[in-house]
Amino acid sequence: MHWKSALLSGVFAAIGIGALTGGAAAAGPTCTNGTIKVGAVSTITGPADFSEVPKATQAAFDAVNAAGGINGCKIEYTIADDKADPAVAAQAARDLIDNKEAVALVGSGSLLDCAVNAVNYNRKKISSVQGLGVDAACFSSPSVAPVNVGPFTLSTAMGYYATNVLKSQKFCAFFIIIGGTQEAYKKGIEDWEKISGQKVHLLDLTLPFQGDLTPYVIKARDAGCDTVLTNQVEPQVVQLIKTVDAQKISGINWLFLAPGYTVQVAKALADTKQPIYVGTEWEPFTETGSAANAQWMADMNKAGRPLTAFSQGGYLAAKMFLKVIEGIDGEVTRESVTKALLEMKPISDPLAGSPYVFGEAKTHSPMRATKVMKLENGAWKVETPEWVVLPDAK
Repeated sequence: MHWKSALLSGVFAAIGIGALTGGAAAAGPTCTNGTIKVGAVSTITGPADFSEVPKATQAAFDAVNAAGGINGCKIEYTIADDKADPAVAAQAARDLIDNKEAVALVGSGSLLDCAVNAVNYNRKKISSVQGLGVDAACFSSPSVAPVNVGPFTLSTAMGYYATNVLKSQKFCAFFIIIGGTQEAYKKGIEDWEKISGQKVHLLDLTLPFQGDLTPYVIKARDAGCDTVLTNQVEPQVVQLIKTVDAQKISGINWLFLAPGYTVQVAKALADTKQPIYVGTEWEPFTETGSAANAQWMADMNKAGRPLTAFSQGGYLAAKMFLKVIEGIDGEVTRESVTKALLEMKPISDPLAGSPYVFGEAKTHSPMRATKVMKLENGAWKVETPEWVVLPDAK
C-alpha cells in the first residue's frame, strides 16, 4: 500500500470509515494551506434547535483531525446559525460560500436552509450533504441530498407498513402544513396509493400546530379510520394521544413520523393502551446494544455528545462526505468535491437501511427505509428488526 493510503487507513479507522484503496500510484486527496473548508447552515436558535446535527458532524471531523487529518489536511468546519430567519439563512450561506470558501455544506439541519438557499447552491455549484432534510426543497434540489429519509418519503413508508403489516383498509392521514410542504405531503400519500393499490380513506391538511385536537380525533373516529398517520412533533404527539384517551376512542392504530420517536414521548404516554407506532430514519437510537450503533455511540461518547437521532444524521453526513473525499485523487476543491459527489457510487452504512448516493439527478431522496418502533409500557420496542424498504412508486 502507498504511504498515503496507509495514513488514510489509520485516519478513517478513527471513525469507522473504510480506508482508501488503490495502487501505488494513487496520490489521494490533497489540499492547499493544510485545510479543507466545510460549513453547515443550521437552525440552532429560534423555534427549533437542530444543533445536535452539525455538532455530531463536528465530532466526526474532530476525530479525523485528531488522527492527523486527511493526508495532513485538517477539516475546518464552520457552523452558521440561521435562527430560522430567511434573511439570516441567506447571509449565512453567502458567508460560507464566498468568504469562508467552503468546498461543500455537510451536516446542515434547518427549518428553511434548503428553501432559502438551494437555488444559490445550484448557482454556485456547491453541494450540500444535508444531515437533516426538513423542508420540501431539501428533497427537490439538484444541489442537496439529505442522509435522512425525510417526512415526505417516511409518510409513504409508514403507509406502506400500515397496508402490508397492520393490514389497514381505511388508512387516514392528518398533516400540519408549514411553508411549502403541502404538495410534498400530498405526493407522499399519492406514492403510497400507487404502491399499495389503495386510496386514502381520509386526508386532512388542516391539523393545527397548536390548539384543541378533539375535533380531529372525533373526525377520525366518525370516518371509520382503522389507521391514522400524523406528522406531529413531540408535544403534539402526546397531546393527540391524551385527547384520544379522553374521548375513549379505540380500534385505531396511531402512526407518527421520526419526531415522535423520543424517550420523552414514551415516558409521557406510559399509561396509554393505544397502539402507537413511529418510523425511524436510521437505526433506532434507543437500541444501545445494536452493532449498527456501536461506532456512532463510541464516537459520540468520546466527544461528549448525546446519543440522539439528530446526532446520527450529522454523524452519517460526515461519514458519507469523508468517504467521497477519500476517493478524490488530487486537490480537494469545490469543483472536485462536486464532481465526486455527482459521480459517486452508492455507499451503504449500518446506520441506514438504504445506500446513500448524491448523483446527477435533478432531485435527491436516496434514503427509503425505516425501522418501525412500537410503544409498550413507556418504552420503544423494535417492531421490525429488518428494515422496511419502500419500493418505488410506479
